[in-house]
Amino acid sequence: MRKFTERTLLIATHNAGKLDEFRQILAPYGITVTSAKEHDLPEPEETGTTFVENASIKAHAAAEATGLPALADDSGLEVAALNGAPGVYTANWAETPTGRDFVMAMEKTHTALREEGAAQPWKARFCCTLVLAWPDGHEEVFEGHAAGELVWPRRGKDGHGYDPMFQPEGETRTFAEMTSEEKNARSHRGAAISALLEGCFS
Repeated sequence: MRKFTERTLLIATHNAGKLDEFRQILAPYGITVTSAKEHDLPEPEETGTTFVENASIKAHAAAEATGLPALADDSGLEVAALNGAPGVYTANWAETPTGRDFVMAMEKTHTALREEGAAQPWKARFCCTLVLAWPDGHEEVFEGHAAGELVWPRRGKDGHGYDPMFQPEGETRTFAEMTSEEKNARSHRGAAISALLEGCFS
């Protein structure tokens, strides 16, 4: 596995919250973190059918455009009773003409489960794939998962996305009922980031 020896890393995202998260995580390593938005990079079309493919598309596009190593992620929710849907299309289920509406997406997911006649517990897992790409085309891939079940009605006001209806294994609370620190210790992104740090930064 290739070690990260550069001093600057581009996070291939336009999401300010995600950028801040990575800045905090990488601060102890003395790495300067920059973003796709700061480089005026367009968001590439995510034409992949897997999390790995979409994360790779974003990471390589940013690395090729800037000559910097770039890190991208793709994540989503897989529901067992829906044959893994929404999966790689998780964000698409929330799309509206005016932006993403995850309350609508959660209601859509609940309706789909009811229409399937799926018996509870509704088993599901969050998935996160990170791809670290270098300008020479080399890449390293890291994955993290958080297994659990979906609950209804939604619970909690914190978190984002599907957090209010996802209860991780071994918990009685949803991600949206936890503090950010509690969630990060159990989350799919936290697991993928831990694998990245151990693989390329340790």
